Amino acid sequence: MSSSERVIYEVKGRVAMIAMNRAPVNAIDHAMIDAIHGAMRRADADKAVRAVVLTSALDGMFCGGMDLKMVAAGDAMDLRHFVTKFYIGTMNIQYEMTKPTVVAINGPARGAGMTLAITSDVILAADDIDLGYPEIDVGVIPAIHYVHLPRQISRHKAFDLLFGGKPISAAQAVGLGIINDAVPRTELLDTAMAKAEMFAEKSPAIMALGRQSFMRANDMDYRRNVENQIETLCNIFNTLDGREGLQAFLEKRRPVWSE
Repeated sequence: MSSSERVIYEVKGRVAMIAMNRAPVNAIDHAMIDAIHGAMRRADADKAVRAVVLTSALDGMFCGGMDLKMVAAGDAMDLRHFVTKFYIGTMNIQYEMTKPTVVAINGPARGAGMTLAITSDVILAADDIDLGYPEIDVGVIPAIHYVHLPRQISRHKAFDLLFGGKPISAAQAVGLGIINDAVPRTELLDTAMAKAEMFAEKSPAIMALGRQSFMRANDMDYRRNVENQIETLCNIFNTLDGREGLQAFLEKRRPVWSE
């Protein structure tokens, strides 16, 4: 086992487990996403590893989203650099992976946490958690999910979740097709490992070629649309309401929107 400030990396049999480890909520900053990307590349380069599980080392918390203190402290170019690295960098790594990736959501997942989940191949969650897209309530948008979610659950259901900002239960997420399955919390990691081991039993050569073919077949204009959303997100952060929403969240008060 090895660990950095942000991520714990461990190989169990033929499965690499990557666990986010930034208390209290695994907020995603530059160091965190760099550590996750590095761990994914490490797993993909290890011939002994045939599948990957991404989870959280924190009890009862998967990921609360981007580090909004970092976002608020930066300028427009800082933000553009970060969100491009997070969205496009994460997508590119997943696109190029030769091994299947399973996410085990062991606590609330918000914003960037949902982004990490949906870029993977299989999503499992504890059955007592909730998931959501609360960005609208702090004056921003869940950019990548504007592209992803309507393809998963229909345009109208996606609009309700993305613009309502209300969380949904893991069971509801399964019913909508957002995640694969919800299982008791005590069984989550074992279930994720069993799923990864099932993939690990397959031919690594066929899995690599098949996964790359699957990614190409389903990419279409996905990444171009995500790039468009990054542009919108950066523009939003430069508006009065975008800055007010961030400041209000950090000050733990209700935002005062402009007229």
